[in-house]
Amino acid sequence: MSGTADARPVALVLRALGLGDLLVAVPALRALRRARPEHHVVLAAPEWLRPVVGLTGAVDALLPVAGLEPLPYVGPVDLAVNLHGAGPQSHALLDALRPRERIGHAAPGWDGPPWVDNTLERFRWIEVLRHHGLDGDPADVAIARPAEPSPAPGAVVVHVGAAFGSRSWPAERFAAVVAALAADRPVVLTGSAAERERAAGIAAAAGMPDAANLAGRTDLGALAALVAQAALVVSVDTGAAHLATAYGTPSVVLFGPAPPSRWGPPPAGPHVVLTDESVRRGDAFGDEPDPALLAVGVDDVLAAARRLLA
Repeated sequence: MSGTADARPVALVLRALGLGDLLVAVPALRALRRARPEHHVVLAAPEWLRPVVGLTGAVDALLPVAGLEPLPYVGPVDLAVNLHGAGPQSHALLDALRPRERIGHAAPGWDGPPWVDNTLERFRWIEVLRHHGLDGDPADVAIARPAEPSPAPGAVVVHVGAAFGSRSWPAERFAAVVAALAADRPVVLTGSAAERERAAGIAAAAGMPDAANLAGRTDLGALAALVAQAALVVSVDTGAAHLATAYGTPSVVLFGPAPPSRWGPPPAGPHVVLTDESVRRGDAFGDEPDPALLAVGVDDVLAAARRLLA
């Protein structure tokens, strides 16, 4: 991307991560937008997130990147904001743009607060901005609803996917939850294209028709519309759960290796967190389900779901 035709100075924000990572940074992005209205805000993030980036109301342009690679931006950058992390690699990518001003965690050449582990992510990035005199509200998580209609308005959405085995709740438990909830209301299953076979097996075990399996059939915009108009979302700690937070959709969120104290939904929202922190192993990238996740039973999920649906 070359410099914008917009005459405003550029604020380039790095957050080259996933959907949930983007959504927990929305309060910080919105705080930056309010505090620096004179800037053209460019977000360096994966291209596949574009449909949701446009719903934040805080970003003027997306700079597509795939992880921590050299930023393909040509032109002057007035302000660089590191919402990616605190490591030398992310700081170096932004330093290469030679910004006039930097906002991020403390590092050589960077003024900022020190990185603190086990901090709620929404608070973490607001605190970084506050250190630099930009205030924000960590509860400001809402994003706009997509213009496209939901493929299943009013349904219960059961998201059966997970990026790593450590967050993968057993398929037979998902099937039991789907079968029980489908006795009272419409239920659809979601996941990525790679998770379609798993979702199909869960649907079959629950006695659901193939039409109820939307895994791999919805792009990100359609998934956002589906969650925005859902009666309930049941999911492990994934981007789908963070979409439910962004839309205030009631949700039951199952946590495994990642602590809800860092990634959980706001306590005031219509959300129920299920986990057992006493047995958490904490290997986020492991192949086997975390014991904290396996400690959550079918009855636990159904009781929470029925309470939210009542």
